[in-house]
Amino acid sequence: MAAPLAEAFLTQARACARLGSPFMARLCTLLAARLRPGTPLTDRLFAWPGDIGPSGASVPLRLAGALHALHLRGHPELGTAYPPADVDDDRLWAAVASALAGDAAFIDAFIDSPPQTNELRRSAALIPAARLLAARFGLPLALSELGASAGLNLLFDRFALRIGDSTFGQPAHPALVLAPDWNGPLPAAATPVVAERRGVDLRPLDPADSADRTRLLAYLWPDQPGRRRMTEAALALGGARPDHGEAIDWLAGRLAQRPGQVHLVYTTIAWQYFPAAMQRRGAALIAAAGARATPDAPLAWFGMEADGREPGAGLWLRLWPGNQFLDLGRADFHGRWIDWRGQAGATDRLAEAAR
Repeated sequence: MAAPLAEAFLTQARACARLGSPFMARLCTLLAARLRPGTPLTDRLFAWPGDIGPSGASVPLRLAGALHALHLRGHPELGTAYPPADVDDDRLWAAVASALAGDAAFIDAFIDSPPQTNELRRSAALIPAARLLAARFGLPLALSELGASAGLNLLFDRFALRIGDSTFGQPAHPALVLAPDWNGPLPAAATPVVAERRGVDLRPLDPADSADRTRLLAYLWPDQPGRRRMTEAALALGGARPDHGEAIDWLAGRLAQRPGQVHLVYTTIAWQYFPAAMQRRGAALIAAAGARATPDAPLAWFGMEADGREPGAGLWLRLWPGNQFLDLGRADFHGRWIDWRGQAGATDRLAEAAR
């Protein structure tokens, strides 16, 4: 395989191994070693322009997602080779090669769009952030999520967060219970009330649409059935389908003051994929809205994003009035662990990650 594509698959393999998916690590390693040009589909993969790795177009995840979608649709060869089946590399590759040859049109169309994971375990970071806001301001929340995919993380107030013997969030009959490995102080005792929830995505997914549902589930890795069970439980709630649009244009129309509410703008592993010019414009719009914020109409901007540091993603919060920056800690990209600093991370200094 040509070096750039092979390296992208190997980089993705290492990331999948760190995120607890040995099957995906194996699949990506196999694709790095055995995928070859020579068909319209594989030629397209080898000629893909720009950054094809996890920080760019995520070509390996697009292809892996297309293969998993075929498996979910009942592809016979993949069905005998994907988990829970345990086969050798030659048998797995034979199934993949069959799909690449026989279902090239489906795969070619599927990879037109970038991955949309909508990992709902990231709500394990949103729940304590929202509780911090409830304790600080004592006001209901209006939610604006950018890059919301199918809107599952707009429903965080309907989930519960379990830390040891303590449970935070939805007190009765939560749709699901998130139980990350937790390090740090417990979340604030205040329970947030969500007055409004809206999100936006360039390609929003409709949980009621079978093709959209398959696409969403396809990006949950085949050897992690627990993620699928939780996602299906959240999908059953309905009621949070995002708007279709460009994130910053959409946000510009939502930044008017909201007396009696905290406006919480947030992203979870989405802001980092926005073009640099869009990031700058978005940050300027949010800061300008923050300058207009009042104690009765505060503005909060939360991010769970890669910041060039390890491990995991940074958690941060900017608050207005006052333009305060809170380093809330770090989290696993899939929400498996949270290293929480909470209010202890408050500072008046603007960090690079929040600019």
